[in-house]
Amino acid sequence: MPRMLVTGGAGFIGSHAAEHFASRGYDVTVLDNLSRGRLLRKADPNAEFNWTYLRSIPRVRCIRGDIREREVITPLAAEADVIVHAAAQTAVTTSTVDPSTDFETNALGTFRVLEAARQGGRTPTVIYCSTNKVYGENVNSVGVAEEAQRYRFVEEWSHGIPESFSIDRCEHTPYGCSKLTGDLYVQDFGHLYGLRTGVFRMSCIYGTRQFGMEDQGWVAWFVIAALTGRPLTIFGDGKQVRDLLWVEDLVGAWEAFLESDARVEVFNMGGGPEYTLSLLELLERIEAETGIGVTPARADWRPSDQKVYISDIRRARERLGWAPAVSPSQGVARLIAWAQEHQACFQER
Repeated sequence: MPRMLVTGGAGFIGSHAAEHFASRGYDVTVLDNLSRGRLLRKADPNAEFNWTYLRSIPRVRCIRGDIREREVITPLAAEADVIVHAAAQTAVTTSTVDPSTDFETNALGTFRVLEAARQGGRTPTVIYCSTNKVYGENVNSVGVAEEAQRYRFVEEWSHGIPESFSIDRCEHTPYGCSKLTGDLYVQDFGHLYGLRTGVFRMSCIYGTRQFGMEDQGWVAWFVIAALTGRPLTIFGDGKQVRDLLWVEDLVGAWEAFLESDARVEVFNMGGGPEYTLSLLELLERIEAETGIGVTPARADWRPSDQKVYISDIRRARERLGWAPAVSPSQGVARLIAWAQEHQACFQER
């Protein structure tokens, strides 16, 4: 049977990848150091919840360890036919106050994974969780129009941001820099050493088993704050727009990549122009689903916050024969139902 290593497998995205591919017959090893709460400096039930959940799934084994440690990652990579590299420091805000840990986790950690893959003897396929933040402030150079509840790209950019969009001569934040470093290394290890690599520059991924926080996972965080009555702050005017991608649609794109003849690829990965929401529109949708109205506090824009980010997903459609299936209305309703069922998990700790 094919063997898969999922780094950061106790996280929201990694846990869904592990569950999905185990159901497809892979023997899956999950590696995680369960550090998300420490990195975000907040109580975090996410990793604990997913760690317990995954241990009950057949064909999944869970190993606690750190990707930055050669003695940990090397033997695991040597066993793998596929590596899904989802381990990361994930918050822009954390990267600005602790850039050292951000770099060590995202840049050095990715290099350790790639070196282990290169030297392991099996030449595994590597799927890398990148981010739209690699484009940095350049995204804010794209023309936008303001509407009552949202911003939108001008017509020239109606398909969204393509993979060829510039990454240069702009501010990125330390998080954007560290993820871009990993992004480029994954591509180069594919070109230079013959690894099969897929870089997925993700927009807003959301879904069940996501314990969002103010710093990361905004869709889940808005749902949790509404259900638990926690204070919610909107940074900026709330008209910011993102394309939303249901997590199982993301994993479906990875599966399509594995089944394709693609070798060294980069894909912008999100819901695309048809699956977008602004912050204000999400609050309206939550109220429509739950009857709970939320009046958020307001604060200034945060560093490198983009008024609009929408992924141009035409390359993934053409190369992989893939398309998102779960609309924001369907996805938000599913997320709310799951959060209501597990509301006790979101109590303050």
